[in-house]
Amino acid sequence: MHSNGVDTGTGHRLKEIFIGGARDPHDKSLYHKLSLVAFFAWVALGADGLSSSCYGPEEAFLALKAHTALGIFVALASALTIFVISASYSQIIELFPTGGGGYLVASKLLSPTLGMISGCALLIDFVLTITISIASGTDALFSFFSPGWQPYKLEFAVAGVALLSLLNLRGVKESVVPLVPIFLVFVIAHVALIGYGIVVHLSDMQGVVGTIRTDVRQSHHEMGLLALTILLLKAYSMGAGTFTGIEAVSNGLSILRDPKVVTGKRTMRYMALSLATLVIGLTLLYILFGVQHQEGKTLNAVLFEKMTESWPAPWGYGVVLTTLISEAALLFIAAQAGFLGGPQILSNMALDRWFPTRFAMLSDRLITQNGVLIMGCAAFLMMVFTLGSVRLLVVLYSINVFITFVLAQLGMVKHWWTARHKVKGWVKKITINGIGLLMTTFILFSMIFLKFNEGGWITLFITGALVVLVISIRRHYRRTAQLLKRLDALVRVAEAPEFEKSAKHDKSAKAPLAPDLNAKTAVIMVNGFNGLGLHTLFNVVKLFGDVYKNYIFVEIGAIDAGNFKGVEEVDRLEKKIENDLHRYVNYMRRNGYYAEEFHAVGTDVAHEIDKLAPSIRERFRNAIFFGGQLVFERDFFLSRWLHNYTVFAIQKRLYRNATPVVVLPIRVE
Repeated sequence: MHSNGVDTGTGHRLKEIFIGGARDPHDKSLYHKLSLVAFFAWVALGADGLSSSCYGPEEAFLALKAHTALGIFVALASALTIFVISASYSQIIELFPTGGGGYLVASKLLSPTLGMISGCALLIDFVLTITISIASGTDALFSFFSPGWQPYKLEFAVAGVALLSLLNLRGVKESVVPLVPIFLVFVIAHVALIGYGIVVHLSDMQGVVGTIRTDVRQSHHEMGLLALTILLLKAYSMGAGTFTGIEAVSNGLSILRDPKVVTGKRTMRYMALSLATLVIGLTLLYILFGVQHQEGKTLNAVLFEKMTESWPAPWGYGVVLTTLISEAALLFIAAQAGFLGGPQILSNMALDRWFPTRFAMLSDRLITQNGVLIMGCAAFLMMVFTLGSVRLLVVLYSINVFITFVLAQLGMVKHWWTARHKVKGWVKKITINGIGLLMTTFILFSMIFLKFNEGGWITLFITGALVVLVISIRRHYRRTAQLLKRLDALVRVAEAPEFEKSAKHDKSAKAPLAPDLNAKTAVIMVNGFNGLGLHTLFNVVKLFGDVYKNYIFVEIGAIDAGNFKGVEEVDRLEKKIENDLHRYVNYMRRNGYYAEEFHAVGTDVAHEIDKLAPSIRERFRNAIFFGGQLVFERDFFLSRWLHNYTVFAIQKRLYRNATPVVVLPIRVE
């Protein structure tokens, strides 16, 4: 609801309070204000990777069972993998400075179909990121509560999904800034405890190394080299959730502060160093303190309680409480990556017509509102379906992101090989992405093998179903584009001299120098100088003849995820609109009619026309608005999602001000 008198009231005030007021896309400082510096990006995007230290190392450590000393090798391999994947994604950031992540890489460097598969896999992974982060955060928090609180875990987790959805509807920075203190508490608390745990055992470190060496030899003797290797690889694969947040930076590059490549690479370094430190540190502490699984508690909760059990009660209690709360909070922050990356992928795929175009549209807060809402709803359903079980979610999690990892690395390897004669240092670059390809491929197939019968097939099934859906959406859009080609022929016809000579008004006739303000006026709403707009115009002339003496053309430039890049893009959009409208106006004036143009730029086409309508009607008192609407021979339940029905929203708004609107059908057969 808006302040022009059409839509005022309680709903508007509530929207202002909870979501905030509209933003001006012409504000030259807006894009700077909304973007994130490396530190804030580390909080918003890096939290996903950093928070995986709350469950990734735990899953790997528990997979070793009694052979806990082997955990240090798994931790070192995990740290190496983190640095390799981070380095490979830094190269992706350099090659694709506008962002897009695995979807764009696979689409551009492999094929649009493989890009679509990568995007679908990543969307499901982002939904699971939100779900598992909030569920794991709830577990971390409830680890400190008495057993009587356990029945309320699901309700708490669902409320967390709703709260984060609301924060993200306000905007990126609004959802990140309040979380910075929590993020810092987590980092400081965990680094301090890791440091304390190592210092405590420092005097006996030689003995610790000897114990680890003895345990490794004993494991080798009991199991044999092959079984020992398989156990290590299984633990390494089960801890693959540790790597899942690394792609978030390349996906969210569009929200970073300029220069985006520099900011993105710096954010990637922050993430890699902090995550590797926590993975190695926590795994080492599990071994040093002999941590074992306890029902109803996370492994980190058991560790911190064991570390502080000899401390004075207030201090030990306070440190454990602070650390567990910071873990829970960081896991909630990690869900932020899903709310940032998911809508970004949706908007990119919508611009390529894999998803309904409405997912590329921005709200008046200049965020992809539809994407945020669908990610929140999907996470809500997943939370309810799994009952917030981290054990089940871990099984579902991780597989999809490695599909994206593999396709992205494969695309980069192909690119460096193809460009080897043009790019200096291509050997180093292809080596980094090649190692990343080998690592991620191994992890992907290991997880599919290990997790398939445990529930991993559910993730693959959901992803496959989504792939089938988006293929049908893309096919519909292509079919529609082919059907509309005949309308585009009107553009050539309208500007051909032969057509103008045969027009009802002689070509030599001049348009009136001034409008007849009391005469009937047709206000034609268009979206570019194209067959759809001309079809509507010609229908008005055909149906009403000389009834209308004045013709007003109105076009609204919709700001979406594709052109929301800066003030320069908005200016470019406005110039295109002006050029389109000039062609309409010139055409009608050449044919003896008075014509004018009105235009605006905004996120809501109906709202912008609603604002222009009073000034048009004040000048032309007998104005009637006309708009065209596609009508398909075969309609189905997704039609309203796949096509723009804005004209009906405009009609509804203008009717409230007693403004007549005529919708002319454009039949597509």
